[in-house]
Amino acid sequence: MTTIIDKDGNSIVASDATVPSDRLFRNAWSLSGTVITEDLTASKVIFKDKIRQVRKLLLEAEDVVYMKALETGDTDAQAASVKKKKALRDAPAASAIANAANIGALKSAWDTSVLGDSPYA
Repeated sequence: MTTIIDKDGNSIVASDATVPSDRLFRNAWSLSGTVITEDLTASKVIFKDKIRQVRKLLLEAEDVVYMKALETGDTDAQAASVKKKKALRDAPAASAIANAANIGALKSAWDTSVLGDSPYA
């Protein structure tokens, strides 16, 4: 059985294609002849969407931390929580993402200090 890759109306036999080493940004692939490349602009959109997905759960957890600090009147904990939530909200706009010149640099732009373990490691 022959596997066919169809991308943007172009089709090739998979065994004839040069394919990126991983499939993390597969939805950003483009096909030129028999070479599949990762579109960096589209990859950045996928990367930011992944940040937003991870961030949602972290923000929800931080809301609980903030509410507990609010109930107990712990202003230091409240301030720390506000700072953490701001960092989470700012994560998709990180300059490292905008400045990434290739897929490797983009993967390295994941801020583990804010978002935790990278899905791109």
